[in-house]
Amino acid sequence: MKKTAILTVQNTAINLKRIDAADYLSLTDIARAKNPDEPKDVVKNWLRSRQTIDFIGLWEQINNPDFKGVEFDSFRNQAGLNSFTLSPTKWIENTNATGLVSKSGRNGGTFAHPDIAFEFASWISAEFKLFLIKEFQRLKQDEIDSKQLEWNLNRSLSKINYRIHTDAIQAHIVPKLNPSQVNFTYADEADLLNLALFGVTAKQWREQHPDKQGNLRDYASVEELVILSNMESYNAEMIKQALSPEQRLVQLNQMAISQMNSLLKHKPIIENSTLKIKN
Repeated sequence: MKKTAILTVQNTAINLKRIDAADYLSLTDIARAKNPDEPKDVVKNWLRSRQTIDFIGLWEQINNPDFKGVEFDSFRNQAGLNSFTLSPTKWIENTNATGLVSKSGRNGGTFAHPDIAFEFASWISAEFKLFLIKEFQRLKQDEIDSKQLEWNLNRSLSKINYRIHTDAIQAHIVPKLNPSQVNFTYADEADLLNLALFGVTAKQWREQHPDKQGNLRDYASVEELVILSNMESYNAEMIKQALSPEQRLVQLNQMAISQMNSLLKHKPIIENSTLKIKN
C-alpha cells in the first residue's frame, strides 16, 4: 500500500498513513464526524475516560515491550476525575506509547493503530465504526489484489531473467549487422539501443508507423523491455571502456539476439514478442 491513503466514511475523509510498516488512521479526521470545528477537543475528551485509558494501556502492554507501566498507572488512577486532562502528545511522551502517533504540520494530527482507531470510532458512533471497518477492509482487499498482480508480474520477469542467464545459445544463430547499420551516425545513445534491439531508429519507426501514437518502445513487449534494461547496463560499462559507438552497436546487437533466442526457446513466455531475428 502507498504511504498515504484516504478513506471516505459517511462523507468524512479520513487519512491513513503507513508508519513503521503499520497502518495508522487519523483520529483527528474521525473526530470531525462529531465536531468538524474542534476535532482536537473530541480526541482529548475521549482520552479523559477511564475506559479509554484502560483500553489503550492494555493495547500497549500487549504490543509494546517498551511501554512504561508506572506512568500508565499514574494516568489510570487520575482518569475520570474532573480535573484530569490528557493530550495525545503527553500520553505518548510519558508512556512511550506506540499505538498513538502525533504528527505536526500540514496533514498532521493524531493517528492511531486500527485497533485503537476503531475503538475511538465506536465512541463517536456505532454506525460510524461499522462503516469505517467496512471501508478499511475494502482498502486492504484492494491492497492484497494489487500485490498479487505485482507478484505475478515480478515472478514472470524473474523467469525471463533466469532463462537469459542460464541458457547458452549457439554462436551461429547470432547475426552480423550490415555495414550501413554499423556505420550509422547516432542522434543519441537511445537510438543506438533502438537499432541494436529493434533494428530501426526512433525516426525510422515513426516514418514506418505514421498512424501510431508515442514511440516504438511504447509498443515493446515485456520481454523486449527486460532485454533493453540489460542492454542499458551493458552499454554503460562499454562507454566506461571507451568503446566506439560502432563497436558497442555490434556487441549490443549480439547481446539482444542472444537473449531473445534464449527466450524464444520458451515460447509461452515470449509469444507476444515483436522482435524479428534474422539468420
